[in-house]
Amino acid sequence: MARNSSGAHVAAAIFGLLALASMAKLASGHDYAMALKKSLLYFEAQRSGALPPDQRVTWRASSGLFDGKANGVDLVGGYYDAGDNVKFGLPMAFTVTMMSWSILEYGKQMAASGELKNAMDAVKWGTDYFIKAHPEPDVLYGEVGDGDTDHTCWQRPEDMTTSRQAFRVDPQNPGSDLAGETAAAMAAASMIFRTTYPGYANLLLEHSKQLFEFADKYRGKYDASITVARNYYGSFSGYGDELLWAAAWLFEATEERFYLEYLARNGDALGGTGWSINQFGWDVKYPGVQVLAAKFLLQGRAGEHAEALQRYRQNAEFFVCSCVGKGAANVPRTPGGVMYHQRWNNLQFVTSASFLLTVYADYATVTGRGAVRCPGGAAQPFEILAFVKSQVNYILGDNPRATSYMVGYGQNYPRQVHHRGASIVSVRTDPSFVSCQEGYASWYNKQAVNPNVLDGAIVGGPDEYDDFADERNNYEQTEAATYNSAPLLGVLARLAGACGGLDEYQSLPQVAAANRTSQPAHRRHPHLGIEQNVTRTWAVRRRTYHRYSVTVTNRSRKTVRGLHLGISELDGRLWGLDKARYGYVPRRWLRALRPGRSVRFGYVQPGPPANVWVTGYKLV
Repeated sequence: MARNSSGAHVAAAIFGLLALASMAKLASGHDYAMALKKSLLYFEAQRSGALPPDQRVTWRASSGLFDGKANGVDLVGGYYDAGDNVKFGLPMAFTVTMMSWSILEYGKQMAASGELKNAMDAVKWGTDYFIKAHPEPDVLYGEVGDGDTDHTCWQRPEDMTTSRQAFRVDPQNPGSDLAGETAAAMAAASMIFRTTYPGYANLLLEHSKQLFEFADKYRGKYDASITVARNYYGSFSGYGDELLWAAAWLFEATEERFYLEYLARNGDALGGTGWSINQFGWDVKYPGVQVLAAKFLLQGRAGEHAEALQRYRQNAEFFVCSCVGKGAANVPRTPGGVMYHQRWNNLQFVTSASFLLTVYADYATVTGRGAVRCPGGAAQPFEILAFVKSQVNYILGDNPRATSYMVGYGQNYPRQVHHRGASIVSVRTDPSFVSCQEGYASWYNKQAVNPNVLDGAIVGGPDEYDDFADERNNYEQTEAATYNSAPLLGVLARLAGACGGLDEYQSLPQVAAANRTSQPAHRRHPHLGIEQNVTRTWAVRRRTYHRYSVTVTNRSRKTVRGLHLGISELDGRLWGLDKARYGYVPRRWLRALRPGRSVRFGYVQPGPPANVWVTGYKLV
């Protein structure tokens, strides 16, 4: 309604912003359209299967042409996940979901850059494979090859001699997370083919619905069934996020209320309303679900489920605030200003967060909701977009090392990418067979640049001090992955189009100022109470120490499971909790917290108490 009443003002604002946008490339110094083009080339380098006549990455050739044969199924095609020759289903499906979402949000900008067809082809290369991998309603193949045997071998994909055994999930060996993510990918992809290829879109939707039903009916973690995936793509967050993620995408694709009701009804039990986390990626989808749910709410599509979706939205805004440095648990930054979560492939979280921030800022602008209210002050949409731009520019070379972490972009980029195909002479140049050990002896350990440029790949990136070693054996920093690049497609298209709001960042203080670590108090939690008390104080060498006791109490009428706590500003020893991938968890014998019950832990440190908050939980 408000949109109609202010149409003239909106039109005038858009006209002015478009005029400013024409100067965006000059102002930034980066060619985002070129970066977008290179990003799409990277996906062609990752293709498995029979390569098409219009393949642009010519140093690659067909590979994996007998995948699935030993299992009696055709599994030719799909993508290799990173620098190895394994096809892992979970990260591949997330990659396709994020590519599809990028096109759905910024397809017009991709078209303006001449890259829409290439982006759609990249999605279809993945969905064609998923159709093959789903030969029956309750069967899904989730991996071809295995990391253990693959990692003993350094070969071009065209020369592979490692195992190509295929692994599947079914009713006896469930994999709700794998099936849910694949359902999400096919639902999202169906929307981009709806106009140009309606029959294919309907086929994808049919597969998506079957996979969602399978995932929901036969619940379990896929890495308990496909155990060879556990050391490479283990399901740490469980399957609740993927079930909600799939339901959200099916609602977006079909507008069928059943899926919206599923999202609203299962928010507590599956963690969608209980998880507040500042990390989004191939394993944990909660922030993505929360942003989609917020979109439905902001667009007036929630209906009688507005209250439930509002709780999703609160967590989406927790994510936004944490990323831009105005939250109660801010994402740390390197001295150069990029978000930092971990040493191993940190940039995957930078690109995925940048995408969520971009779409959320645009949703807030289009629906007229304006600023996001954060504990540290309002975050205006243009301010969020300015921060995103700073993160992308860092990746493209605006960093203390003046290094582009997109291979092939700029003059100074990684030359020894940890990638089998790129590091060995092309089979088209020298078709001589390269064995496993010959690959290690002659190519992996060779102190020279890769013979093939892996254009568009986003490598793992620098450490917490902005340091980076361009060495092939430094896989934590120099290996690229498809899920690093997929979210960036949409962000680069948005920046290349500069369709409003970006240029206002010029008047803002430098975003690196957000590195300050002051953290405002958290919002009061509806189901869990946190109380901290000093139980003892003493002095050692003129320094005062405190022993703190922390009590977390279940105030709801349901049982809390999967409790995860976040702790920052902790300088001393902690006891009573175990470290987990996403924070801290109670000891194994206390994983369920009945109504009115509490979990207690303690720590010792000088000075004020640590910052403790609830990262996630499920109400059963």
